[in-house]
Amino acid sequence: MAEPKTKATKQSVASFLKTVTDEQKLADAKAVIAMMREVTKCEPVLWGTSIIGFGTYRYKYATGREGDWPIVGLSPRKTNLTLYIMPGFDAYEGLLAKLGKHSTGSSCLYIKRLADVDTAVLKKLITQSVAAMKKRYKQP
Repeated sequence: MAEPKTKATKQSVASFLKTVTDEQKLADAKAVIAMMREVTKCEPVLWGTSIIGFGTYRYKYATGREGDWPIVGLSPRKTNLTLYIMPGFDAYEGLLAKLGKHSTGSSCLYIKRLADVDTAVLKKLITQSVAAMKKRYKQP
């Protein structure tokens, strides 16, 4: 079975952040990192080349494929800040309605600028999703 391509690395998150050239995106990423650090009580770890993750859980699919992934994370992409909210969004429709300008994928929350959203609602979303993941998965 193939190994997952994206894994935790020993690369410096601070060094990675130096590659973010958009000053607003960098400031927004740092604010979200501080929020995720506070919620998870974990230090950020660079996963692959561009995902900043907090905490870890072990997943296993019905196919037998398994691996580790961050409980919550973000990536300051060129067009959006991408937040990885691993339980998905079905349980958070009420919070999403109050969040502000955003879009979602299955477990990805896309925000253009942090100023576009209510950061108190964002923190609540992160807090609830982290609690759900810790309840659902044993921590390695």
